[in-house]
Amino acid sequence: MENIWKYLAGILVIFITWTILSFAINSQLILPDPLTVLKTIIEEFQKNEVLNALFFTLSKIAVVLTVTVFIGVLIGFFIGLNDTVYDILRPGILVIQAIPIVTWLALVMFIWGIGWLGPVIVSILSLLPHTVLSTAVGIRTTDKRLIEMAKVYRVPSSKVVRDVYLGSIVPQLLSALQVVIGNVWKVVVVAEYMCGDKGIGVLIAWARQSVAVEKVYAYTAVIILMGLAVENILNHFVKKVLKNWELV
Repeated sequence: MENIWKYLAGILVIFITWTILSFAINSQLILPDPLTVLKTIIEEFQKNEVLNALFFTLSKIAVVLTVTVFIGVLIGFFIGLNDTVYDILRPGILVIQAIPIVTWLALVMFIWGIGWLGPVIVSILSLLPHTVLSTAVGIRTTDKRLIEMAKVYRVPSSKVVRDVYLGSIVPQLLSALQVVIGNVWKVVVVAEYMCGDKGIGVLIAWARQSVAVEKVYAYTAVIILMGLAVENILNHFVKKVLKNWELV
């Protein structure tokens, strides 16, 4: 309960700081005050087109998270099992990870043009390498003595994978999941802004073109609030999993 009050106090500090800066700047074109943004949020999210845009953004985020987590863990698991494969593929994965989002955006627009697929592909390419490498490192740092002991006692492979390998990558996997969930909102919205046909990122682009600054802040605030909500839920889940993991 104490942590909740501290969190709410932090939000209040942000709100007060925002209000002070808004009045100090005294320009709605640069920094609208919080009440104006809140009013805009209420008005905008009563419109079907805005709700549909939010649905399209959330659908992209769901697909990106599913592919990034499950495919990333699967690839990282098999890469981590073999030192040779890991050493060969690691430079390529690092190169993919280092490529700027704008480069992926340009390539995706050339190949697929404007649409639903582009932001999804860009987001997956931007976030997948981190999950792959985190999983692979977790597999490679598995205690080899446990594996040898499992072989000596002829423990079934399924139990070795579940109890030894998966158990050893829990911290790295949860850490990677936190990073991915913390960044997926930003990456998807930016990709929508550049090469999407529907979504919150597209609405932000339209609002910019019409100089509707309060709408830009309103759409951004909703995405931030949703991201914070999901991140806090995940943090609560991570703490419980790590606590149980440490007790095993």
